[in-house]
Amino acid sequence: MKLFSTRVALIAMLCLAMAGLAQAPAALAKKNKIKLVYVEWSSATASSNLAKAVIQEKLGYKVQTLPISAAAMWQAVSTGDADFFTSAWLPTTHGHYFKKVKDKVEVLGVLLKGTRIGLVVPKYVTIKSIGEMEKMHDKFGNKIVGIDPGAGIMSKTEQAMKDYNLKSFKLVESSGAAMTAALGDAIKNKKWIAVTGWTPHWKFGRWELKYLDDPKNIYGGEEEIDIVARKGLKQDMPKVYAFLKNYKLTPNELETLMVWNQERGADPYKSALRWMKANPKKVEAWLK
Repeated sequence: MKLFSTRVALIAMLCLAMAGLAQAPAALAKKNKIKLVYVEWSSATASSNLAKAVIQEKLGYKVQTLPISAAAMWQAVSTGDADFFTSAWLPTTHGHYFKKVKDKVEVLGVLLKGTRIGLVVPKYVTIKSIGEMEKMHDKFGNKIVGIDPGAGIMSKTEQAMKDYNLKSFKLVESSGAAMTAALGDAIKNKKWIAVTGWTPHWKFGRWELKYLDDPKNIYGGEEEIDIVARKGLKQDMPKVYAFLKNYKLTPNELETLMVWNQERGADPYKSALRWMKANPKKVEAWLK
């Protein structure tokens, strides 16, 4: 009886060991997969694909990128459903998202300094301030062309319309691509148009544009783009965490990528690989 019990125990231990070995590759595969979320703004697309390229090509992880809304992006990282994103506009644009989840995420640092948001018009538009828009509402077609409804700049624009009494205007929801397409069409025909705008963006390199003055400071002052990760990333993926802590770009570097992504047939990931090849010392510094 004792011998039988010993055999049963040995068989049970062997089964457990085999189960552990079977699970190990699956666990390892899961550990080597990263989910990166982003909003399909030109700046976020560029910085996200560059991060993906470095992590895949240099660190050996498999990175899944998922385009979603700004609100969903913050939520996904706060719950651990995604690992990180590279497009937190703080302290103003995404401030309300951050307040809701600040105890559930980690801000790893500044990706880029010197950003701003506001209402943008072609330089040939003769007014200088948001406060002058209402009296010229017919020239603007009674509308401001925006982007996706979940974006922080959209809520700021709704506030600006209220505070500047732009009662004749409607904020049109669209996307980054649709907004720039509308801007391009208006400029081609020398028409007045107001769009939600931000820096950095490739549109400033293509057309002569200006921000309308915002004396009430609805859109805030100069901002920064931060990298935000889920809690526990440092312990789970220390090399990825270290890279993200070092990952920084200048406005010119990011705008170069954004311009490349506007070329006919461009692939953002291939543009990122091209950028890495052109800037090997910068990439090496990120990985130290």
